[in-house]
Amino acid sequence: MRIKRPDYKEATSIALEAERQMNYTLSLQVNDLSAFTIVRNIYECFRMLGDALLMIKGIKSKDHLEAINEITKLHLNTNRPISAIDNLRRLRHNINYYGYHSSIEEAQDILDFAKACFNPVVNEVRKKL
Repeated sequence: MRIKRPDYKEATSIALEAERQMNYTLSLQVNDLSAFTIVRNIYECFRMLGDALLMIKGIKSKDHLEAINEITKLHLNTNRPISAIDNLRRLRHNINYYGYHSSIEEAQDILDFAKACFNPVVNEVRKKL
C-alpha cells in the first residue's frame, strides 16, 4: 500500500467505467461459454469500485485483496451479504490461475449477487466522491 494524494477525478473515472462494464456484463446471455466472462467481469467491476474507494483515501493498492477489503468495510443494506464478494474473488482466482471453467449455475449466482450488491456499492462510492 502506498499513500498518495486523494484522486477524485481518477476515482470518478474508474467508478463510471465499472458501471459501464457491469451494465454490459448484465446484458450478456448466460451460457456455458459466457459464464467465464461474466464471472471475471463482475469481479473486475467490484474490484474497480474498491480501487476507487482507495483512491478517494489517497491509497494506491498493491493487490486486489486491498480493494476487495475496502468494499467489505462498507456498511451496506443489501439482500445478500457483501462478504460473499470474497467467494467471488476466490472463484475468479481459480479461473485466472488454475484454468477453472465456471458453470452456468455459478454465473447465475454471481449475477444474482451483482444485482443485489453492485448498486449499493456504487451509491456509496458516489457519496464519497
